[in-house]
Amino acid sequence: MYKILIIEDNPDIVANIYAFFEPKGFELDNAHNGISGLTLASNNRYDVILLDVMLPGMDGTKLCKALREELHNKTPVLMLTARDTILDKVTGFDSGADDYLVKPFSLVELESRIKALIRRHQDDHFQHNITVGKLSLNTDEHTVTREGKSLKLTPTGFKILNTLMSAAPRVVNKNELEEKLWGEDIPHSDALRTHMHSVRAQVDKPFIEPMIMTIAGVGYQIINPDKV
Repeated sequence: MYKILIIEDNPDIVANIYAFFEPKGFELDNAHNGISGLTLASNNRYDVILLDVMLPGMDGTKLCKALREELHNKTPVLMLTARDTILDKVTGFDSGADDYLVKPFSLVELESRIKALIRRHQDDHFQHNITVGKLSLNTDEHTVTREGKSLKLTPTGFKILNTLMSAAPRVVNKNELEEKLWGEDIPHSDALRTHMHSVRAQVDKPFIEPMIMTIAGVGYQIINPDKV
């Protein structure tokens, strides 16, 4: 069915995941430290990587960043952690994680999140090039530039920006954006707000004029500041 890599040093959590998913036909690999996890991720193809944050050898955020920036590995990553602050979530998403699940978690919810990540990863069909003002997005090369400056976005951040730019100048409803990102498995958390914070840090913060607008009570919009 699907192949999942578990990078987790807690043997009880690993055993529970195996006991739940193997009878359902999932193929599982696991590593108990960051270094061996990175080796497995770089040498094999997986549908999803379950990644603990606190790992011996190399922590989860450094591992995820290495996957994205050094290996250019786009496999969906779901972080598993006991940390639940906004800063922790932003750090995880900024490293390249696609989703975030706080321990202790329900295995049923974990399965739902995994299937949603796989579905989104398989269904990513974008326009090749989109430009709004001086902001450009290329889906083939998975690159974003503004005023000629390269921007670094997480996979989920890239999808958010693609959705907003594709719809521009239309306002994208919050529910519509969440459904685009998570399908029917929308997380019961502030995940969208956290992702938007990370996108704005790249797209707007280094520049004079913001391009991402929050429309109170409605959703989000990308604008060309040169035409306002």
